Amino acid sequence: MKDLLDIKYWIFDLDNTLYNGQTKVFSEVDKKMSAFISKKLNVDLIKAKEIQKKYFYDTGTTLSGLMKYDNIDPHEFLEFVHDIDISWLPKDLLLRKELIKIKEKKYIFTNGSASHVTNITQQLGIEDLFEAAFTITDADFIPKPSLEYYKKGVNKFNLDPKKSVLFEDICHNLKEAKFLGMKTVWLENDEPFASKDKDKPYIDYKFKGPLSSFLQKINILKAA
Repeated sequence: MKDLLDIKYWIFDLDNTLYNGQTKVFSEVDKKMSAFISKKLNVDLIKAKEIQKKYFYDTGTTLSGLMKYDNIDPHEFLEFVHDIDISWLPKDLLLRKELIKIKEKKYIFTNGSASHVTNITQQLGIEDLFEAAFTITDADFIPKPSLEYYKKGVNKFNLDPKKSVLFEDICHNLKEAKFLGMKTVWLENDEPFASKDKDKPYIDYKFKGPLSSFLQKINILKAA
């Protein structure tokens, strides 16, 4: 981990990264996606779920497939699916504590919307700890894991990839970031799609446990 001590830019995915995937926050978004597809394409929820997953696997995000095949307005989709109640999600005081200890600049890179970033970070109690967020709208709706997404992100904030680290819950989202020169950290999980590339060489670090525990280890090394 010593090669992370000189990192200048700390980049975090949002969903299932800043919060534990077991909290099922994203399952609420998932339900809204199915409901949106069911209504817009006039299909039942079972068929909507099939379309949702097919588009996700084929194009990188459900939204990309809806835009490509069904001419769906991306803004309408994002507004609907990210309108979720997560008032039950507790504040993460330990994560806040460890993020505060990292004095370098911190960013969020997500395939979600700005409103979703605000909703999640405010509920976790960490909304004031990031320089900025790079969202799917900022990326002109080109999603991770594409190289273009990351190029747009680092250019927007003038980041040096070789002085950056990216934290992700989905293995293959780290590939192009590593190609640009970033250090990469995969937060281990058992979700088949997220873990199918877990043995690829573009993953520098794997960590099973909450993000706060990994950051705590880094902060202990920094203080030594």
